[in-house]
Amino acid sequence: MTRKLLSLAVPLAASAALLSMIQAPVDWSFLAWAAMVPFALACRPEVQPRTLALVAMLVGTIYWLANIYWIAPITVAGWLAMGIYLAVLWPLLALAIRFCRARNIPMALALPILVVGAERLQGFPLGGFFWRLLGHSQHANITLIQIADLFGVAGVSFLVAVVNGVLADWVMWWIAGGWQPQAQLGDGLSNTPSLKDAGQPRGVAPTRTLIVTTASVIAMMVAAWLYGHWRIGQAAEAVTDGPLVAALQSNVPQSVKISHAASDELFAELLEMSRAAAAAGAELIASPETMVQAYLQPELWRYFEDPNEDRAFHEALIAHATDTAYLLVGAYGGEIMKDPQGKLYIGQYNAAYLYRPDGTKDPNRYDKIHLVLFGEYIPFRRSFNWLYQQLKRFAPEEYNYDYSLEHGRHYTVYEMTTPVRGTEPNVASQTSESTYRFGTIICYEDAIPYVARNFTLDDKGRKRVDWLVNISNDGWFVRFLDAPPRVVPSTELPQHAAICVFRAVENRLPVLRSVNTGISCLIDSSGRIRNAPIASSEGFPPEAMRRTGLSGWFLEKMPIDSRVTFYSRHGQWLDTGCAVAFVTVLIVPAVIGLARRRARKPAKKPA
Repeated sequence: MTRKLLSLAVPLAASAALLSMIQAPVDWSFLAWAAMVPFALACRPEVQPRTLALVAMLVGTIYWLANIYWIAPITVAGWLAMGIYLAVLWPLLALAIRFCRARNIPMALALPILVVGAERLQGFPLGGFFWRLLGHSQHANITLIQIADLFGVAGVSFLVAVVNGVLADWVMWWIAGGWQPQAQLGDGLSNTPSLKDAGQPRGVAPTRTLIVTTASVIAMMVAAWLYGHWRIGQAAEAVTDGPLVAALQSNVPQSVKISHAASDELFAELLEMSRAAAAAGAELIASPETMVQAYLQPELWRYFEDPNEDRAFHEALIAHATDTAYLLVGAYGGEIMKDPQGKLYIGQYNAAYLYRPDGTKDPNRYDKIHLVLFGEYIPFRRSFNWLYQQLKRFAPEEYNYDYSLEHGRHYTVYEMTTPVRGTEPNVASQTSESTYRFGTIICYEDAIPYVARNFTLDDKGRKRVDWLVNISNDGWFVRFLDAPPRVVPSTELPQHAAICVFRAVENRLPVLRSVNTGISCLIDSSGRIRNAPIASSEGFPPEAMRRTGLSGWFLEKMPIDSRVTFYSRHGQWLDTGCAVAFVTVLIVPAVIGLARRRARKPAKKPA
């Protein structure tokens, strides 16, 4: 029994180890092409389904808990619940693979469909968690990931899983016999191969299916590579220079933010960095999520007992924008609402505001649409109070009050106008202006594919924004140690930036990231995380992935891409189709089993 369990646990654990190493910051992406092979080999038809499911669940739970460890300091209960919830897909995937192997379906066909289908299901319930997908491991493989503008990140996951599948098919063929060493010439003994057999391979020959699938996978890889080269080369004509943009990066512990004890100091630091970026030539300056700890809506102030601080922040931003550039700031949003009893209250939003150089605030406000479960809201607050009270246990430990936010409803598009630059440095043409449009995605919205896509096109299928700005607060996932004083960033920071790469490629929209504790960067429409900015604050690393656990700013020229993508028009068609196939494979064995049990049931004898 122990030997059987080990024969399952060891290969599943090997896949778990490989899957852990392929993502940022380790980034051993080459291992991704074989990471699922041990998993597929473990799902043998002769293994009892219950045993396979239990072992896969155990290994999957350990894998997820180890790789989302950065949630534990915020909420241990939430970390455990999230890890177990995500791990459920492991036994389901294992059973689906076992079903396909029992019917001799090639892994080169089954594995990519099942893996991508499982990844899609990972993003369905509980607000979605599109994290650590197989395709994310290839974020730095710029040529390969260009297929994301056709298929989304699912296309990259599919391609990686296809290679895993064909490798698994070859390993299974080898285990079944494969090519044996060539026979040697005999010495006349009766058990020695004859001259007729000498030099001939022995064992099981590759099937026609194995050869065809291998050739097909090679063709797919070549096609993806050629497509990537074509799209990258095409960018030379499709991409034009936009305005100079700057991103500010604060380095503030979440405990300081929650206490509101240093609101003035945080705001003063942001203004200081903003002035420096403006002096370097920035025309748009972005600051991180909710780093301005105030409601910037004058119409709300009459409901506050003391609105002076909110008013002071607002007036300071107006004055600063007048002297410099457009300012995009993360702050609190509010709206007067009525509860079921008709009592007025202020519904709270996670919001972004745009201040213009003419001394006005844009009348539009972007309210975050996709909220983080337990981090920004607890479900059933209004519909099922008892369950709501139980779920509050999974909230971050710092929150001892009802912090639930309202969901935004509109994909707000901001507009900015800048003078067209002349041929001489620092000389602006006064005869014409350029108008740009951009959208804002807040925090984990850059990890949710549909949010960026919904910003991209108008009702007529035309591109309605030139770029996206991601303002975020990853201070939740950084440890600030006192002895010795240092900042310890978690793996969440580089993984968050790597995921954002795919939003840029999918929609051919560059993304400017402004993130508390990092990683702030500019990602162009080909998915390159730009290094060596035009200008930056002293000590701010030119290599984007090193910008963790520190404060600073950088200045870059925004590269605007005119191309409209197939993905922007049609969305997650590949992974949704794979999810349907995955669920079908899970349901079919249950239906077959039920039919067999009914067939075995003896018919009742007539009375």
